[in-house]
Amino acid sequence: MNLLIQDAGRYYREQFGEPEFIVRSPGRINLIGEHTDYNGGFVLPAAIDNAVYVSIGKRIDGKIALYSVDYQKHFEIELSGLQKTQVHWANYVLSVVVTLQASGYVLSGFNAVVRGDIPIGSGLSSSAAVECAVIFGLNELFELGLAKMQMVKLAQQAENEFIGVKCGIMDQFASMFGKQDQVIQLDCRSLDYTYFNFQPKEYELLLLNTKVKHSLADSEYNLRRLDCEAGVAHLQRIFPEIMSLRDATEDMIEQHLKGLSNDVYHHCLYAVQEIKRVQEACTDLSNENYTAFGKKMFETHKGLSEMYQVSCAELDFLVQFAAKHKDVLGARMMGGGFGGCTLNLIKNEGVSDFIDRASEAYLEVFGILPGAYPVTISEGTSLVQHEF
Repeated sequence: MNLLIQDAGRYYREQFGEPEFIVRSPGRINLIGEHTDYNGGFVLPAAIDNAVYVSIGKRIDGKIALYSVDYQKHFEIELSGLQKTQVHWANYVLSVVVTLQASGYVLSGFNAVVRGDIPIGSGLSSSAAVECAVIFGLNELFELGLAKMQMVKLAQQAENEFIGVKCGIMDQFASMFGKQDQVIQLDCRSLDYTYFNFQPKEYELLLLNTKVKHSLADSEYNLRRLDCEAGVAHLQRIFPEIMSLRDATEDMIEQHLKGLSNDVYHHCLYAVQEIKRVQEACTDLSNENYTAFGKKMFETHKGLSEMYQVSCAELDFLVQFAAKHKDVLGARMMGGGFGGCTLNLIKNEGVSDFIDRASEAYLEVFGILPGAYPVTISEGTSLVQHEF
């Protein structure tokens, strides 16, 4: 049995008795399509084998009692007096409860134990995994009758409103709807989605973790979103039909935004180019053309670094190093930016050599070793169906 499942069950028993359910909710990678979700565009995420496990059960009183195995911390609060706390990890659980209550769902007290192996701050959406695990578990526990898409929307709302990060819907969607060996082209406007097979026999996906998380990440994320909204507002005066950057073309950006703020121009141009790039990348996958797909990963990184300005020296170094390695087809920073991981598409036989060389070079420049994680594309949020 998976050690994390064992832990989630064992720690629950030690604190509270027998859990009623254990839910597994995965982290996610995004192969291409960064910062396009809140611009009404397309993304191409997949759930991964790193996941959060939440064991959960009802209480007879009106309290929420939580335990984090990873932080070895307890937390308790009255259900009737929920508010944001100084306990960062607990807020992600509480955010879901507050959002459900605000939407009219009636809950009673419960216990939950949280255990996971998604590296924090790595851009793999550990927060969305917790939110999806919690809402999935509460839906089962209190028989709320929520469909998966409702759970995704409520989990996103929890992050937006309670946590205060204005993320798009991709992270929660990928965690909930992931399928093994499949990537998901998600239309972030209509929420229509299509699965594409991703089983490159000669290649694999590898994450390199910079081990840094610059403090600008959340604030700059929100600023990028504001810049994109400013660009849309300006374009709407000329083209009233434009609802988001999904509707804009590169020509419109060049003609009507170039004279405005340099940031608004570059950020909007990147977003429009990236929305188009996702669609072209899906054609590459249909044709099993992983070489062309890899080139687009490099193009995405260049755009994120030079135009969208959400990279950092550590990320740029690892991507530039990857570009010089003979077995790497593509590499880019992944996630909101300013730290976290690079995603690398690499020939199987070159993985060990690449990890060794990249680690040595990174240590020499930055004084720390990057983390290296091969990733497998896995199933989305679900109940753990065997004994725990």
